[in-house]
Parts: sequence; C-alpha cells; structure tokens
Amino acid sequence: MTDATLVQRRSRGARSPETKAEGAGFGPGFVAAGSAADPTTVGTLAVVGATTTFALSWVVVLLVPMMAVVYSIAASIGAATSTSIQGAIRSRYGLAWASIALVSIAAISIVTLTADVEAAGASLTLLTGIPYRIFIIPFVVLIGWLLVAHRFARIERWLSLLPLAFLAYGVSAVLAHADWGAVFHAIFKPQFQLDTVFAGGALALIGTTLTSYQYVWESVQVAARAPNLAGLRMLRFDALLGTLVACTTFLFILVATGATLGVQNIAVVTAADAASALRPLAGPFASIFFGIGLLGSAVLAVPVIVGSTGYAVAQTFGWKGTLDAPWREARPFYAVMLGSLALAAVLALAGVPPIALLYGASIAAGIAGPVTLCFTVLIARDAQTMGAQRIGPGLAAAGWIVTAIVTFASIAYITLQTGAKG
Repeated sequence: MTDATLVQRRSRGARSPETKAEGAGFGPGFVAAGSAADPTTVGTLAVVGATTTFALSWVVVLLVPMMAVVYSIAASIGAATSTSIQGAIRSRYGLAWASIALVSIAAISIVTLTADVEAAGASLTLLTGIPYRIFIIPFVVLIGWLLVAHRFARIERWLSLLPLAFLAYGVSAVLAHADWGAVFHAIFKPQFQLDTVFAGGALALIGTTLTSYQYVWESVQVAARAPNLAGLRMLRFDALLGTLVACTTFLFILVATGATLGVQNIAVVTAADAASALRPLAGPFASIFFGIGLLGSAVLAVPVIVGSTGYAVAQTFGWKGTLDAPWREARPFYAVMLGSLALAAVLALAGVPPIALLYGASIAAGIAGPVTLCFTVLIARDAQTMGAQRIGPGLAAAGWIVTAIVTFASIAYITLQTGAKG
C-alpha cells in the first residue's frame, strides 16, 4: 500500500482527531467479539449443553478460526473503504443488491435485538424477582438515551469486559466434576447425529456467533479509526484476541451446562434454569451472578445491534449519519435506531418465553448468514472497491470456506426439520 493510497483512504473517511488517535489501539474486535457473548449466545449455549451435553464442543472450537476470519475480512473492508460492509455493497453493486443484503441484516438484527431486550428483562427478574416485562420499556429508553446522547462510546470498552463474568462457568465446570475426557474426545473426534437436535444446535451455535450485525459493527468501527497498515494489523490481532476470549467463554458455558443440566436431562426453559449451571460455584447466589453477567452482556450487545442496524439502513439509502453526529444533523439515522428499539420492545412484550426466543433467534441468524457472508467476501476481494488493500487469495479462500460451512449447516437443518415435520 503506497502513502498516496493511504492518504486517499483516510481523507475519504476523515474523523475527528480524537477518533484518529485511537487508530492503532485495541477495541473494535474485542467489542464485536464481546457482543457475540450476548444473551442470545448464552441462552443458546445453555440449551445446547442441556440437550447434547458435550457432543457439540467441537463446533465451539471450530468457531475460533471462523470468527477470526470473518472479523479480519470485515476489518479490511472498513480500513480500505472508510465505510461499513453494507456501505461498500451499496457503492459497488447498487441499491437493488444492497437492499437484499439489508433485508438479511435488518431482519436478523431485529429478531436478535428482541431476544436480547427480553433477556435483559429476564436478567433483572433474576436479580429482583419482579416480572421481566416491567423492565422492557425502561431498558430500551436507557439504551436509546446512551446512543442519542453519545454516552455509549464512553463506556463500551468497559462494557466489553462484563461478559468475562461468564468465565466463571469454567470454575463451575470444574466444581461440577465435568467429564473432561468426554469433552476432549468430542473436540478431537467430532461426531454428528443427523437429527434436528444436533443439526439445530450446530446451526444455532454458528448463527449466534456469526450474526451479521457483529461484523458490520467491526467494519464500522475500523473505518472510524482509519488505521494505517500497522494499525490494521493491530486491529486484526485485537479481533483474534477477542475471538479467543469469547470462544473460551463459550466452551466453558457449554461444558458447565452439559455437566450440570445435560447429565441430569434437565431442559433449559427459563433464565433461572440456565443460571442453575453456576450452582457448583455460586451456590444460592447462582441466579444473582448469572443475572449480573446476562445484564452486562445485554447492555453491551443491544447498542451494537442497534448501531449496526442504523448504519446499514443509512448507508443503503445514502443518509447522513454516524454515532458522532448530533441529532439535528442525522435525524433519519437516529430514527432508525430508536424505531428498531421500539419495535424490539413491542415484540419482547408479546410473551414468547425468553430462552425459546433466544434459541430461535440463533437458528434464524444461521439460516440468513450465507447472504451477508457472500457479499462480505466478494467485496473484500474486489479490486475496484478495495484497491491495493484487497484481501489475499488465502484469506478469501478461508472466507468462502466459512460461508460454505454456514450454508451447509443451514441446508442440513432445514432438510432435517422438513423431514421431521413430513
């Protein structure tokens, strides 16, 4: 990459001096990976652990290279184009194709947002005993205020550390005397059963950790930092570090729930059921501990989902808007974000059981995943869009492999589900 190319890229996406100063720092990948440990993921892991014990541990390990590849590609797009993945799709392929990508991104974002908002209420129920519906409206109002008042950027780094509370599941797994031999056997000698439980569990794990909002957000945040080549390498390392921490957490949750709920054939129906996997560590305080971690993950993930949705819609239709812009200069952008929060609140009040909604959102994200992933790899490899910074053939091949895995998992689940109903 020449100096002239770098200057051109940076000038197209100029940001404030404060934002540029963060260019070489850590953050976007860790926040994106941290948001992957949202309530949807935690609930999904609890369900999978309870239904398959340790059998799908290999999928969690497989997620490490898959997430690292996707986040690295997303970071490259953000650095090269000074816009998000969705903005690059609109610029390269036009409104029609961008609208197809937008439907995939926005639909799954709303479903996931609804699940996470409802889970935030459920977490507060664990802490207070008050029905979760009471907390839905106050929670979305708080998140809306954080975004409109530009408060979220000040606390997102700290929020990204809150999901680390779920590492306590590792201690709980040890205290519950998990069969680590069975865990390692499942990892190194993976097995798969052709039924809806296993296929659905695998697809849900992939869908919840590779939901499109996560890597759209990664591209937005990298674009905002306008990194040089060294900064981009640092941001890629940041994404890898965040992925490793997140997937370690995921494995601990799966093992802990498998060792406590799975071996006893206890179904996860409520948030309290999921919290019970922490009893070997926290005893009677398991619900409180789980509630705090679940609430923290929701407060981190919900603004990321809302923000990525706002960027995707605004950049599809050419509206002005960033989270740095004041309300009066970006009303449509903020209206999309607040509207998505309001819609999620309405849907969350509909009465669907939180855990069922969390798991269903993960399945839906997995089915929709191939659409956005295809566009992401195509953009990252496109010379017209990326210039000298387009990704190499090796990273592109890895991106297509990830896309193929998600596509196969989706087709397998749909086929088995259709056969089971028939």
